[in-house]
Amino acid sequence: MEFDRYTVILLTLRADARLMTDDEAAELQDRHLAHGAEMQDRGLVLARGPLMGQDDERFRGFSVWSVDAETARQHAEADPAVRAGRLAVNVMTWMMPAGNLQFTKVRAPRSIAEAAAD
Repeated sequence: MEFDRYTVILLTLRADARLMTDDEAAELQDRHLAHGAEMQDRGLVLARGPLMGQDDERFRGFSVWSVDAETARQHAEADPAVRAGRLAVNVMTWMMPAGNLQFTKVRAPRSIAEAAAD
């Protein structure tokens, strides 16, 4: 049997992340979203988004990448929220039977305001 392999990144809240004001958090979130949208526009990220309703609140975001683990790690570590010490990058390879999953290119939000717009 053939398998497709994807690099998956799980973003987690760092235990030592400093507390931020609402304005600081919103500004950092906008930069985080813009970075992720750029990665998606470039075809490096196939799908990404926040995690909601999870048992462990440290789990913040999940993304599926089209590139090898080291390349994905380098780009994920350039994320402003990672560079600011808020999020940690956890990289792994995800395998499934070949052809089991297909991705459609969509436009990703680049800010909180854009994500909230109807």
